[in-house]
Amino acid sequence: MTTKVLFVCLGNICRSPSAENIANYWIEQKGLTGQIECDSAGTSGYHVGARPDSRMAAAARENPGIELKGRSRQLTIYDFDEFDLILAMDRDNYHNILDLDQRQQHREKVKMMCDFCRQYDDSDVPDPYYGGTEGFRHVIDLLMDACEGLIDQIQDSAVS
Repeated sequence: MTTKVLFVCLGNICRSPSAENIANYWIEQKGLTGQIECDSAGTSGYHVGARPDSRMAAAARENPGIELKGRSRQLTIYDFDEFDLILAMDRDNYHNILDLDQRQQHREKVKMMCDFCRQYDDSDVPDPYYGGTEGFRHVIDLLMDACEGLIDQIQDSAVS
């Protein structure tokens, strides 16, 4: 059975597409292609159709094998039925996701991305949009850690 994961941030041009592509990198590295599928979305429609932010893509390319692909889309009510796990990048995203689920039928699917970190103790993946280069690098490092932890946990759950 395939586990479907959706990564969500505000605009779907920095953090969530980074998480999606980094998770896909770990899936490939760990030989789990076809067992875990990833996508990303934003809680807002500000950037629908846009490619990942060029500054975020540049920070991602500093890690061999990581390339940001895809186009921004907005989170919809249908995503709750489509995905097994929905990961919010920060508390605002988390609450916006839960607000969309008005009947509160899917609350257990919604988790915080940083809950899967092993090396970092951040509670949120910070939005680097208005910051400098180091902010983008920090987000990539944080997501490298969190995504590997996530993929390992999904793999461990499938085995047990």
